[in-house]
Amino acid sequence: MSHRFTDSHPMDPVRLDLTERLSRELGIFDAANLTLTAPAIADDDALATVHDRSYISAVSSCSDSGESSPEHGLGTDDVPVFADMHTSAARIAGGTLHLAQEIVAGRAVHGVNFAGGMHHAARNRASGFCIYNDAALAIQHLLDNGTRRVVYIDVDAHHGDGTQDIFYADPRVMTISLHQSGTTIYPGTGFPNETGQGEAVGTSVNIALPATTGDSGFLRAFHSVVPALVRAFEPEVIVSQHGCDAHADDPLTDLTMSVDGQRQLALDISHLAEEFAENRWIATGGGGYSIYRVVPRAWAHLTAVAAGHPIPLKTPTPVAWRDYVGGTFGVSTPATMNDDAQLWWRTWELGYDPEDAVDRAIIQTRKEIFPLQGLDPWFD
Repeated sequence: MSHRFTDSHPMDPVRLDLTERLSRELGIFDAANLTLTAPAIADDDALATVHDRSYISAVSSCSDSGESSPEHGLGTDDVPVFADMHTSAARIAGGTLHLAQEIVAGRAVHGVNFAGGMHHAARNRASGFCIYNDAALAIQHLLDNGTRRVVYIDVDAHHGDGTQDIFYADPRVMTISLHQSGTTIYPGTGFPNETGQGEAVGTSVNIALPATTGDSGFLRAFHSVVPALVRAFEPEVIVSQHGCDAHADDPLTDLTMSVDGQRQLALDISHLAEEFAENRWIATGGGGYSIYRVVPRAWAHLTAVAAGHPIPLKTPTPVAWRDYVGGTFGVSTPATMNDDAQLWWRTWELGYDPEDAVDRAIIQTRKEIFPLQGLDPWFD
């Protein structure tokens, strides 16, 4: 909760408090197979596995001095400098790193850090509200401790550019990002021809979706691309980023998903981990700026899915939680844990429509990536 840029910044940590409160009220944390742990602060040596030491030093220095470092993306409108910046960002990173450590040690199969998902942070630069890339840190720890292949799946409305770039030349990591096209939204990247570098060509996967894409289009794109690639890549662990800013109510994006659809994505990724990665799965949060009505519900669903006890869609939102949000913030919240959406999507086996913008996006990605993975872009 100390990770607060400014009082008016869109990434308000109250969303984390509300997610924790909602999850507790729903009884998600009471599951016998679930353990809550307090994250340690990732030290500089751990952060340096994915970030330049000069950048880490800059973050720490700016935290102490309050000064900006433009060459490191610190002190911008997106990433204002604040006193606890280094420590709080390293704590978020330490949380996701801890999940990787638990999986390596065999003490857990699933882990969730909904404070994480800082996917825009690059090796030497802060960007897009992100300072340290916690998912990349976890992935690198997995690789450094015997994991041979990792698939990273990013369903945030914004392209997971930082994570992609960190592993762009590493053939052991496949990054898959489904997002609103960079032609219409930050960070302006994430196109199908960004396929990887050197031996890693074919391991960077981007599905750039048109603005206004909703549940049916997003889920169609996911199922038309992701399962076939995960099967071909044979990961030992799946790491996923579940930014929920693709929701129709989000003020910073132009996609139109529902909480129902975002819950379905969590279920789908859970099933992929079970089928192809011996059930090893680390899930993080990410973007999400409808902080009262969307984020807590979406990430409570994510946590419940990872715990193996999904919350039924039409579950009433606990009255005590709704009263807290209303009394504290003066905001009304939905009465149920769903948006009553109709979750239906056409499978790829039914054919494609070249006049449909979502289908064109899918085709572009399949044509770029599938042959590089030994797959037929039209039939697999």
